[in-house]
Amino acid sequence: MNILKVSSKSSANSVAGALAAAIRDESEAEIQAIGAGAVNQSVKAIAIAIGFLAPTGVTLYTQPSFEEIEIDGEERTAIRFKITSAKI
Repeated sequence: MNILKVSSKSSANSVAGALAAAIRDESEAEIQAIGAGAVNQSVKAIAIAIGFLAPTGVTLYTQPSFEEIEIDGEERTAIRFKITSAKI
């Protein structure tokens, strides 16, 4: 499963399209965000992807968690959204 890495400058629509494609292919995906702006774009992308997939009878469920990661030798805390789907 690929991890979609989102920044505060990421387009919510682009992330939503990538998320919807990942859900269609694998029925699950993960989004990783560091910082308030990135988390904001991630949440918007999840909401948009729900709209993209609703007409096909697919709904999304998300479970946020904290993840300690290392960037350039520095420990950072990321928010990771695990997204799964179900046919309704």
